[in-house]
Amino acid sequence: MTRTVLITGGTSGIGRAIAARFAADRAEVFVTGRTPDTVERTAKELQVHGVVCDATNSAQVEALADRLGALDVLVNAAGGLAPATTAPSLDALLSRWRADLAQNLLSAVLTTAAVQDKLTGDGSVISIGSIGAERRGGSYGAAKAALAAWNASLSAELAPRGVTCNVISAGYVTGTNFFRGGMTDDRHRALVEETHNKRPGTVDDIAGTAHFLASPGARHLTGQTIHVNGGAHTTR
Repeated sequence: MTRTVLITGGTSGIGRAIAARFAADRAEVFVTGRTPDTVERTAKELQVHGVVCDATNSAQVEALADRLGALDVLVNAAGGLAPATTAPSLDALLSRWRADLAQNLLSAVLTTAAVQDKLTGDGSVISIGSIGAERRGGSYGAAKAALAAWNASLSAELAPRGVTCNVISAGYVTGTNFFRGGMTDDRHRALVEETHNKRPGTVDDIAGTAHFLASPGARHLTGQTIHVNGGAHTTR
């Protein structure tokens, strides 16, 4: 039976890799992004449905939900790091925090709230978190930490319906636009050195974990934050 999958922020990086993984399974995949040209190109290349939608805009999210029927998998992959500012004003600080919270927390909250009644009885909500929630994350890390806390309450709400809710906390992943060209060779080496397996993560590492979390083998796994970082941050 064909599954229907919605992936916000599905036009690049981790979101695109997840879309490609589900599309390879012959799922009916919807990807969203804010830029029409990028959405159209991704839809054509991956042979999926593309929808222009800013996941921080409640009206656009509501319109997106109206387009969908029954939904099996929601992946909240929209997010990113707000542009850095050196301005010393409180207004600049407030703007930075609001942007990171909107992109990395509220985008998931709004999208999930809009479509949760469409989720099937064996559905899955998967949100992309970050190792930044555990250390040195600033406003971005705080937003990702809040994402994990929200996920735990969401799981308690939706689990009685059979819907699982989990966060994938990604470590350093290459093949994305996250660092906006600011990654240096020294920084790359330092991040790789922190891992146990001495390699950076890939978008396919995260896509594979997302695919598993939406599989029959993960039906008793919910309310969790799954750390995918090569051992750079460990739990017990």
